[in-house]
Amino acid sequence: MSVMLAIFYVILGIAGGIAVGGGAIALVIVLDIIPRLAQLTRSYHKVHWYEGALISGSVIGTVSDFWNWKLPGIPAFTIVAGLFCGIFVGMLSAALTEILNILPILARRLKMKNYLVGLLMAMVIGKIAGSLFDWLMFLK
Repeated sequence: MSVMLAIFYVILGIAGGIAVGGGAIALVIVLDIIPRLAQLTRSYHKVHWYEGALISGSVIGTVSDFWNWKLPGIPAFTIVAGLFCGIFVGMLSAALTEILNILPILARRLKMKNYLVGLLMAMVIGKIAGSLFDWLMFLK
């Protein structure tokens, strides 16, 4: 029975990783983070560098989390890494703000103007339910 449970955990972990990774990539694609960054900085010829940095950061962050990497004695590196993380979070939140402006336009075009409050409430309730499920079930 223990082997079956281990196989189930492996399949569940792979499925969860695919879901989270797919969601993160979909978010980056929907928000047009890389093309907008190239547009704002007028550096279209460096799009491959931006894509490589995004993928490298994801892989290095995941590996460092799994293997519990630490960089002792380098406070300047921590400041630089924090600055880059702050820039990324700021860009992501600005892009999310633009996406929220799209919801009323989408509701009007799909003739769902009367259901906009219900659509937003479904999104909020889904987020709350997912967070509660994570906190109450997985953190035990």
